Amino acid sequence: MAEERQEEVYQEKKGGKKTFLILFIVFTLLAGGGLSYLFLFNKKSATSEAEQKKPAQKSALIALDPFVLNLLEHGRFLKVSMQFEIVDESQREFVQARIPQLRDAIITLVSSKSIESIASPEGKILLKDEILLRANQIMEKDVFKNLYFTEFVMQ
Repeated sequence: MAEERQEEVYQEKKGGKKTFLILFIVFTLLAGGGLSYLFLFNKKSATSEAEQKKPAQKSALIALDPFVLNLLEHGRFLKVSMQFEIVDESQREFVQARIPQLRDAIITLVSSKSIESIASPEGKILLKDEILLRANQIMEKDVFKNLYFTEFVMQ
């Protein structure tokens, strides 16, 4: 009988340890999650406050003269007009001084494309991305925010 009682006491202690361990793990996870949430929330608030304090830069559009280009296939042409959105209006003169290099890069890039590669909407988006990448490389900094095709005619 005494042995059975000792076995019951031992099982109760063992069960109590498991319960304590489970409660400890749950509490630790909840506390860690709560602290993580507060840290991320405060960091996000600090970022938005910094953005609000930053003076707003006024973007501007710079239109390039239209391009009429030969495509990769013989006898296929593309007429395209585009406007670049610059990040800051104060960069306008800097960009204007480099328009010949910009036009050269665009001519070289677009004339190497096939009509199939730029005919689809996805192809046009890819072309925009490639032109933006090269344009910012020419400027040696991220001056351009976006590119807009204002005319796009293939023949």
